[in-house]
This record gives sequence, C-alpha cells and structure tokens, in this order.
Amino acid sequence: MKIKVGVFFGGASVEHEISVITMNQAISSLDPEKYEIVPIYIAKNGVMYTGDDLLDLYSFRDMDVLLKRCYKVAVINDGKGVKVVRTPAPLIGKRVLNTIDVAFPIVHGTNCEDGTIAGFVTLLGIPFVGPDIMASSIGMDKILQKKVLRESGISVVDFVSFYSVEYIKDEEKILKEIEEKLDYPLIVKPGNLGSSVGIKKAKNKTELEEAIEFAMEFTDRIIVEKAVENLKEINCSVIGNLTESEASVCEEPFFSDEILSYADKYIGDEKSKGGTIAGKGASIKYGSSKTSGAKVQGNEFGNKKIPADISKEKTEEIQNLAKEVFKVLGCSGVARIDFLIDTKTDKVYVNEINTIPGALSFYLWEATGKPFEKELDEIIDIAIKRHRDKEKLTFSYDQNILAMQGGSKGSKGTKGAKR
Repeated sequence: MKIKVGVFFGGASVEHEISVITMNQAISSLDPEKYEIVPIYIAKNGVMYTGDDLLDLYSFRDMDVLLKRCYKVAVINDGKGVKVVRTPAPLIGKRVLNTIDVAFPIVHGTNCEDGTIAGFVTLLGIPFVGPDIMASSIGMDKILQKKVLRESGISVVDFVSFYSVEYIKDEEKILKEIEEKLDYPLIVKPGNLGSSVGIKKAKNKTELEEAIEFAMEFTDRIIVEKAVENLKEINCSVIGNLTESEASVCEEPFFSDEILSYADKYIGDEKSKGGTIAGKGASIKYGSSKTSGAKVQGNEFGNKKIPADISKEKTEEIQNLAKEVFKVLGCSGVARIDFLIDTKTDKVYVNEINTIPGALSFYLWEATGKPFEKELDEIIDIAIKRHRDKEKLTFSYDQNILAMQGGSKGSKGTKGAKR
C-alpha cells in the first residue's frame, strides 16, 4: 500500500509563498508509486484546507477561486489514526476526507519553521519529516542559535542582541553597547526570520539606527553582527539524524548587493518584465500569464556556483563543520548550513542553519549525485525510523495516581470535592 504523506505548507509567515513553491518542487518528485500526497494548506489566517487543486502552483495566482474549490479541514488524531476532517462537519456527506501516515512539513519562517508545526505534528503522534521542536526553535532563532554554537566551540561572528522594547526604552544605551563591542561595518538582522527579510548593512551610526528601525518592523528581537568585509559565502546541505549524516557539495551564492537579499534568492532578472519566482517543477512569471512545469533557467538556482570555487581542503572543512552543526543543534531530515569565509584570514564562521531549506536543497544533492526523488525517500525513511525509536521510550506511566487510595501530601483541601 502507498504511504499517505500529509504535506503541510503555507502558514502565517513572510515566507508563505516560498513555502508554496518548495511544496510544489517536492511533490513533483515524490514517487507516485510509493506515496499518496495529502495536501494540507495553511492559509495566512491559520485556516487549513485540502483539495487536489492545491497541488497546482498556477492555481495560487487567484486565491479566492482556489479556496472555494477546496475544503476547510482540521487534522486530528481520533485514537485510531490521524484523519483529515471537514470543518464544520457537513450535514450531508462524509466528514473524514483522508488519513495521514507521515507528516511532511514544508514550511518556512516564523509561526511555522520555528517549532510551531513540529509541535503540532508531534501532538498528532505520527512520524514527521524534519527537525523536532527543539531543533526547529533553535534553528530559527538566530540569537539563541549563535549562543549554542559558540558554547559548543563553533566559530560565529561577534554580535550584540537585544529586545526592541529595550531599544525603545534606552536607545542610546543600546547604540553605545554596540559601538563599544563591535566595529563598523555591521549587519543588522531580525532575530528570528529567514529569507534575508529585514536585513540591512550599516557603515555608521546613522545607518545603524535606520537598520535597527527597519528590523523592528518584522520582529521584537534584534541581532547586530560584525560584518565580514573580505567575504565569501558558502552553503552546504546535510541529510541525516543525530547518529548518521552526510554532507553535500558546497555552493557559492552570488548577489547583486553587499547582502544576499530576498529578491536575489527568489526573484530572477528584475530588469525583465515582471520578474520570476521559480524553481524545479514550476515557475511563475509575475506580470505575465506564462507558467510552466519545466525547469527554469535564470531562476533561484542561476545565481549560484556549484560546486563552490574553494579548495578540496576547505570543502572538507566546511562539510565536516556542517555535520557538526547539524548534530549540535539536534537536527533531522535535510538542512542547509550557511557559512562566511574571511578570505583575508581564511577563517570560517557559521552564519546560520536553515532546518527546512528552500527547495529542500535538492540542487545541492543533485550536484552531489543524489536525485531529488532519492533525497525525499531518505528523509521520509529517517522520519519513520525516528518515530519507531521514539516509541521505545517511556513518556508516561500506566498508573493513574489520581485513582490511588490514600492520596498524597499536598492534597489537603480536596476532601469532599466534587467533579
């Protein structure tokens, strides 16, 4: 029998649309002989939908029409399995629309990749692809992530972090701390967002103030880092679990400005009419009516050099470091770790980890010799194995202490209580 894979995507995140694209890329490569796809789209208002039309990327260009053709649903565990049920329950017709054997969260950003979805599917009690709640949370939190890595002896650039309320309360105090601990130029980032959202570079105090104000539009936690001036960015993907993992070839991204922007990652040639958001399995040309199910040139993957232009020794150093980061943060499935190399000193710093990377890093694994279909098979297998191992652990006791005779200390005052 086919494995029913519940693909969760969308969500209340600034990376909502990127999640939809990654979902489309993945489902186009899932083996239809092995898997039955059950799409679970999470709208920006948090409402869940299912329906075959959700598997067509083109349909997302008109959300009102799309959602009218889908069912509002809830995903529940009724004690006999995980089911996708219509909500509200229909007066006529079946309520249970489908069942799910494995959850596959393909989400990005806050309210999704930060442990929110991991927590939800954990409560459902089924295998799920990707990191658990802890790894998801730390992976999304740039500040906590850097503290954990630094404590583990892994190099990260110097930084200062603070809450927006602290900055509003005493702006000069925060600015003074930053300038005392870090030298310009600086990079200012939201503490818990991905896809380069809210990031700016500051070369002086005025630009620093502007960058902080900008980042505060997106989050209440800010991180300011010392910029690596002689910079080469290198990314590497890892597949595995806590005990076994493998690293992909490395890539070197190129960008139009000093910082890799959201547009650099997801928008094609901005000079062309409308621009392009694209990837394997689909493309949408905004500003035109053209859509396609083919691979696209000049898209998200056209601004990268694979393999990266670095030595064999440096490649191996980064691959080993990527696997170490993956393990330290307790990851599972597939992740991408981004590095900064100071070409003047040849020192490597960990920039951040993406625990559910865009496109699931398929292009790195295809360059390594692993087709996307095989990558998906592996991370689903990892999810199933982790769930089986977890079932061997003790999480609760059969004894109901509330039903035991005699009670215990601390129960005073309950005598005569009625339900």
